[in-house]
Amino acid sequence: MPLKFELCPGRMIGGDEPCFIIAEIGQNHQGDIEIAKKMIKMSKDCGADCAKFQKSELEHKFNKKALERPYTSTHSWGKTYGEHKRHLEFSHEQYRELKKYAEQVGICFTASGMDEMAVEFLHELNVPFFKVGSGDTNNFPYLQKTAMKGRPMVVSSGMQSMDTMRRVYKTVKEHNQNFAILQCTSAYPLEAEDVNLRVLTEYQKEFPDIPIGYSGHESGINISVAAVALGAKIIERHVTLDKTWKGNDHHASLLPSELSELVRSIRLVERALGTGVKEMLPCEKPCHDKLGKSLVAKIKIPKGTVLTQDMLAVKVAEPMGVAAEDIFKMVGMIVTEDVEEDESLLPEVVAEGCKKKKY
Repeated sequence: MPLKFELCPGRMIGGDEPCFIIAEIGQNHQGDIEIAKKMIKMSKDCGADCAKFQKSELEHKFNKKALERPYTSTHSWGKTYGEHKRHLEFSHEQYRELKKYAEQVGICFTASGMDEMAVEFLHELNVPFFKVGSGDTNNFPYLQKTAMKGRPMVVSSGMQSMDTMRRVYKTVKEHNQNFAILQCTSAYPLEAEDVNLRVLTEYQKEFPDIPIGYSGHESGINISVAAVALGAKIIERHVTLDKTWKGNDHHASLLPSELSELVRSIRLVERALGTGVKEMLPCEKPCHDKLGKSLVAKIKIPKGTVLTQDMLAVKVAEPMGVAAEDIFKMVGMIVTEDVEEDESLLPEVVAEGCKKKKY
C-alpha cells in the first residue's frame, strides 16, 4: 500500500484515505484580491480540501525579452506579457492576507511556486505543502532545492515522459519521502482522447510507495471521477466564478455548481469502491432469503440412501435447504431421514457416507 502522509494539518493522503481535492484558483482571480477571497470561500463551501494559487517572482521565472514581448491576446491585461503577468500577480503581503483568510474559512491554502524564489517565499509563508507545476517538473535543480525544504510535495507531470518521471521520482525521493505524482496533460481545454488515464495505472506500478493523483484540464467532471475509480488519491481542477471572464484557464475550469458535483461524485465513488473483499453482504440477505436457490429432492429419497447427483435439483425452496453450490459435496452422503419428492434437502438430514473407491 502506498505511503500515507499528512498533506495539510489533520488531513492524511494515500492508502485508504479519502481523495484529496484541490480547487486550483490559479490566476482566475483576475488580479482582484476580493475575487480571490470569494473563490477561497467558494472552494470551502463546495467541499474541496484545498484552495491553491500560483506564485511567481516574475524576474526569476522569465527573462527580460519574455516580459517585454508584446501581448495582444483578447485575454491580455497589458500591452506586454510582463504587464499582463504583473496585473495577475499578488504581492507577498496579499498572499499573507489570503492565507489568513483561508485559515479563517477553514480550508487548506497553498500555491504552486513557479520559480525557485517563489518557493523560498512560500516556504517562509509556511504553506503545508508545495505544488510543482508541470513546467518545473523537469527542472531538476528546482526539484532538489524544493524537496530539501522538507515539506510534502505534489508534482504534476504534464509534457513529461515516463523516463523523466522516473528521474523525478528518484530526485525527490532522495531528499523527501512525502510526495505524490499527478498524471496531467498540459492542454487547455483538454480533449478526452488526450487525457490518458491509463497512465495512472502505470504510475501505480512504477511508483507503488507514493500516492498517485490526477490534475485535469478537461471540461466537466466525468473524467476526474473516473480517475478516482482508477485509484487517484488527489484530484486537482481549475475553478472559476465565470467561464466568460478574460483568461485562458476559465473555459477549462469548473463553476461552483460543477465543483460541488465533483466533490459529491468523488465521495460517492469512494463509497462504491468498497474493500475488495467479495462476500455476501448484509444488504443482500433479503434477496438471498427470498430468491436464493438450494437443493431439493428430485425423487423420494428413503432414509439410508447414498446420494447421487441425479437425485437432486436446484430450486428456490421453502424452507431453504443445503446451499446450491454444495451439490457436488452431497454426492456419496447418506440421508438420515426420508426426504419426499420436491422437499428441501436440509443440512441436518445429511451425514457422511462411505464413498465408493475408484479402481
